[in-house]
Amino acid sequence: MKQLTEQQITDNWTDLRTIINNTFSGDRLEKLNKMYDDFEDRMIVAPASAKKAFHNAMVGGYVEHILHVVNMSKQIKDVWVSNGAMINFTDEELVFAALHHDLGKIGDLEGNDYYIPQDNDWRVKNMGEIYTHNENLSSYMNVTDRALFILQHYGISMSEFEYLGLKLADGLYEDANEKYLKGYNPAWRLKSNIAYIIHQADMMATHTEYDEWHREDKKESAKVQKSVNKIKDAVDTEIKEKFTKSTDPKDIFNELFGEKKW
Repeated sequence: MKQLTEQQITDNWTDLRTIINNTFSGDRLEKLNKMYDDFEDRMIVAPASAKKAFHNAMVGGYVEHILHVVNMSKQIKDVWVSNGAMINFTDEELVFAALHHDLGKIGDLEGNDYYIPQDNDWRVKNMGEIYTHNENLSSYMNVTDRALFILQHYGISMSEFEYLGLKLADGLYEDANEKYLKGYNPAWRLKSNIAYIIHQADMMATHTEYDEWHREDKKESAKVQKSVNKIKDAVDTEIKEKFTKSTDPKDIFNELFGEKKW
């Protein structure tokens, strides 16, 4: 299973703060930095999901996932532009939505984390459930609603495009998004492609993170199987050597299991 080193976790956090300081300015930057300062101790170690077979279910997984989504959203926007898509939002709006689409996974304002380590060994071993949802959260909210709630708590304003990009990041995996994304009335169709681009970037990041885990898991399984085979070969060799010492069945039995007490 993939694990980030302490240096990687620190570097990712530095990269995240650099993006914020290079993208935003004025009062909004001040409020964003206040929020990130307050959440630093929790955010820097937060996972991006609960199960290792999902994506980035590890210490520091959340920040790494956010960095992936920010970078991929820019790449995907360029692909859309090169194919003639309408882009009526700014890079600042795109980065804002990418940065905060999963903010609700940090937890509540009372210091309760969204994910906590799973203490059921059976679920860890058999279901790959490294983390579980924290039942002590101040109230139930889905991830997107909690993200919006946290941002408004810090007085962080957002444009309409930023709001829709963040809100619709989960696409049709979230039932509440259906009316936005299945607008059969032309007047109700989304008037910006930002939500589609954020969703595509989130999906790409999630799947590439899964693929990376899958490759690491296969490598680990191969190492375990190699060790098992080595032990099996050693045992087989020992048995064969004992059999070749004597052709008398009684001697062979005594060699393998000790002299029988009749």
